[in-house]
Amino acid sequence: MKAFFQKYRAVFETIFFVLILAGGCLWKYQEWKLQQTQQQIAEKVLRFHVRANSDSSKDQALKLKVRDAVGAMMQQVLEGVDDVQECSRIVEENLAAVIDTAQQAVYQEGYTYPVSAQIETTDFPQKIYGNYIFPAGEYQALNVVIGSGKGRNWWCVMYPNLCFHDAVYEVVDDEAEKSLQRVLTEDEYDAVLKSGEYRIRFKYLDFLNRFFQ
Repeated sequence: MKAFFQKYRAVFETIFFVLILAGGCLWKYQEWKLQQTQQQIAEKVLRFHVRANSDSSKDQALKLKVRDAVGAMMQQVLEGVDDVQECSRIVEENLAAVIDTAQQAVYQEGYTYPVSAQIETTDFPQKIYGNYIFPAGEYQALNVVIGSGKGRNWWCVMYPNLCFHDAVYEVVDDEAEKSLQRVLTEDEYDAVLKSGEYRIRFKYLDFLNRFFQ
């Protein structure tokens, strides 16, 4: 057996090299495909982002109070909206109300932090929300910043409405899932399901997985 291997060693090494090269090409293709998918998804959604003043327990609790106040207000304002451009326009028109609502929530909790809010392009890492994984990349988002904005953030998807169904917690109900399905293509929707994580796996060449994790 050893002699056989030695005789055909060059052949085996060539095959192994080809497999590694093919695996690398597949990984690059999947990486490119994910980037394209992210950009397509980003064009169809508007995210909602609340940044706390700090990571202290009190500032984090305040962040959730602001989230709830702004969420309740925007749920009414955005009722019936079925287009991301319309959603962005309405949010833009109501930025002053968003800031006022958030500021009042801050004051009611006994704090004097200033609050700012604007729609802007934001670079997000990969984020899990309910049953979905949204790939890392740039997204349009309503950013609400409390104080210095240096604390951990909270986020959801404002359009389609994933966070204002009954409550603004990280639970995506059936109605919200249907909204997301209506907005995204079948491939885009499948791409963000948590079960379809963005990791390259080689079904029949398991020994290659360690190289591309």
